[in-house]
Amino acid sequence: MPGKTKKVEKEEETPAAPLSGVYIFPNGDKYDGEYIMTDDGALERSGKGTHTTANGTVYEGDWAQDKMTGHGRLTHPNGSVYEGEFVQNQFHGRGKYTWPNGAVYQGNFNENRMEGEGDFTDTDHQVWVGTFRYKAAPGLKFKLGVA
Repeated sequence: MPGKTKKVEKEEETPAAPLSGVYIFPNGDKYDGEYIMTDDGALERSGKGTHTTANGTVYEGDWAQDKMTGHGRLTHPNGSVYEGEFVQNQFHGRGKYTWPNGAVYQGNFNENRMEGEGDFTDTDHQVWVGTFRYKAAPGLKFKLGVA
């Protein structure tokens, strides 16, 4: 007689309840926001929060699995700012990067690189549009302003 198979139903794991607070890291970094405690007792940034490094770099935005993931804003002490989509701590998706000299790129990013359709506004406020491929942007076109 063939063996009978027995159905085993898995219990669904309930996600850990998000907590909120301030955590100071041993290196002087500070996190203020939502987090969860992992099974091994570690703090894992999850939800909305602000992380400020000891050197003054600030990330404000979404966190998932202790990584910048979702929408956020990263400000560097030198004045450069990225605002847009992050995936696993990288600029990925639509975003806007502003350099300290005032130049701005707005468009697609792929793994921290300007890649895809975008607009670049130079320091003279001239706008260039086209397809960006990391360090190259062949065929950019000057966008004429409307008077």
